[in-house]
Amino acid sequence: MNAFIIEDEPLAARRLTDLLRRQEQPVNVLATADTVEAAVVLLETAPTPPDVLFLDIHLADGLSFELFEKTPVRCPVIFTTAYDQYALRAFKVNSVDYLLKPIDAEELGAALQKLRSLRGASSAAAPAPAFDAALLTQVLQQLQPQQQQYKKQFVVKVGEHLKVIPVEQISYFFSQEKATFLQTRENRRFVLDQTLEQLEKLLDPRQFFRLNRAYFVQHDAIQDIIHYTNSRLKTTLKPASPEGDVLVSRERVPAFRAWLER
Repeated sequence: MNAFIIEDEPLAARRLTDLLRRQEQPVNVLATADTVEAAVVLLETAPTPPDVLFLDIHLADGLSFELFEKTPVRCPVIFTTAYDQYALRAFKVNSVDYLLKPIDAEELGAALQKLRSLRGASSAAAPAPAFDAALLTQVLQQLQPQQQQYKKQFVVKVGEHLKVIPVEQISYFFSQEKATFLQTRENRRFVLDQTLEQLEKLLDPRQFFRLNRAYFVQHDAIQDIIHYTNSRLKTTLKPASPEGDVLVSRERVPAFRAWLER
């Protein structure tokens, strides 16, 4: 089995390389990189993809999730991270596995065995899992110290007047027919100029969560959560949304559960 290691701490990269070589079935480390840009070059110039990519979360030039936005990743990924607790649920569904630093030899062996099991008896590498880089970035932001100054109020137009609405009075935002709406706790609705994508950068991720492409909700606005299918959830919001119960996107369910437990 061949591997690439993307890690910006030389000691950590050397330790992981040594652990891989000392496995019962040794893993050959073909190359390493310490930045997102170097990893992009490595993946794009490699004659064939490695069997597995060991990927640290923080790299010298940014978050490793940017890698998936810059180039196709055609191999399974095992994240290496110092983050634990609920963030790992999102890593689990977006990768083959995750390893907490400092990496334990037995846990590394178990992750490699899981990878081999997924590949089965075939010599062909398994297809890479489906990644949602935006989701992983959102989960990571929830764990980091909140140094950013998030938006505390919105100014909306009411007839010929302007009205200031503090964030604490907002239940949720939603998009409908190419417009974005702000819904208050008092069941008043106002049109905003921002898109939901822009709002995600303006609002504290500890308070607001993007349920799906159309709804961005405040924690206290969730009145009820209902199992919709085995892997889906739907929410009842207060005040009620124009569409009734709102589904949580399938790929966002693990991060949503984690956000609720924060």
